[in-house]
Amino acid sequence: MNTKLYVGNLPFSSTALDLQGLFAQAGSVAAIDLVFDKLTGRSRGFAFVTMATPEEAKAAIEKLHGHALDGRNLTVSEARPPAERPARDFGDRGEKRGGSRERY
Repeated sequence: MNTKLYVGNLPFSSTALDLQGLFAQAGSVAAIDLVFDKLTGRSRGFAFVTMATPEEAKAAIEKLHGHALDGRNLTVSEARPPAERPARDFGDRGEKRGGSRERY
């Protein structure tokens, strides 16, 4: 069973290949998801690394949490499921500002 890890405080220059090599020291890496900003395309400084087994994930946390990579100490922990966000209501946007909904 795969175990997903959160990896934070990454140098912005980090690549999936860098993470593959680093986490392979602790076991088999099943997947790497490096997170990028949608607008700029730049790294957001964190990633998710999926290890093949829970034991390898635990070994990766023990070995790499606090590990210095390009002058930054990594944060490595088991990933948590995303928090549920309430639905956004875009209903009466124009009326709340007191103006007409028509622009022209």
